[in-house]
Amino acid sequence: MDTLETRELRYFVAVAEELHFGRAADRLGMAQPPLSRAIQQLERRLGVCLLERDRRGVQLTGAGQVLLREGRVALDATAAAARRTRRASLADSAGSPRERLVIGVKAAASHDLLQRLLAAYAAEPDAAEIEVLAGGFAEQEEMLRDGRADVALLLVPFNSLAGFDSEELQTEGRIAVLPAAHPLATRTALSMADISDIPDLPLARWPRHGTYAPGPGPEVHDHTQLAQLIALGRTVAVVPASARTWLWHDHAAVPLTDAAPVVTHIAWPPHSRSLALAALIRTATRLTSATASNR
Repeated sequence: MDTLETRELRYFVAVAEELHFGRAADRLGMAQPPLSRAIQQLERRLGVCLLERDRRGVQLTGAGQVLLREGRVALDATAAAARRTRRASLADSAGSPRERLVIGVKAAASHDLLQRLLAAYAAEPDAAEIEVLAGGFAEQEEMLRDGRADVALLLVPFNSLAGFDSEELQTEGRIAVLPAAHPLATRTALSMADISDIPDLPLARWPRHGTYAPGPGPEVHDHTQLAQLIALGRTVAVVPASARTWLWHDHAAVPLTDAAPVVTHIAWPPHSRSLALAALIRTATRLTSATASNR
């Protein structure tokens, strides 16, 4: 049997991510026994062992790791198809002749680039209506994969371009954002070593895939919280230089000399056949080419 049901994939991905049948059942809103039976039936149908169960808990086998990776992609594709279909349906019911595109962006990053892109595209004949969907750390990639966005500005190395078509738009350095009253705020430049070992000012921690990396810094959920914690002298953040646009007067921005650069790409699903999306991408590449030639 080579076919898999969406329900089976949802069940398996929940167990594989939680590595605990009880937590996975709670997450799915179901009892544990039918979840266990569903996973066993899936293993029998596929003829492989997906999970190793012992007294220490649940672990993925090699086959289970493959199904987790592929299952996430399949579930994202299914969700994306549903969301984009609903958007098309809403546009049809509204009787709007203009296509609507949703662009996913990282809040407070690439602000000038986004502003110039939206203005240039709006001037194009038959430009689509653009909705800007701002998210937190690395969320733009998820927006594009699960269909919340039709196109996104992805920042490498924070986002992955795997599975997308993309065009590079700009490269920028990074800055350290500190409390304005901190002694390091008066420096003209800093290194990563300078800010990674400040006893009273630990680095803020953003979630990746729903979890936080270990460390003494505060767990940050959005840019408003981050801005306040920096202003209160509780944390320091490393962000793209374009994030200067959201700084408060209680903040100081100091360039980092050895932080890896951040590269902004415009990315979209490779199967897209949207003429409006193609026009937006042409506008983006033309805009950045003109900027580069004027330097």
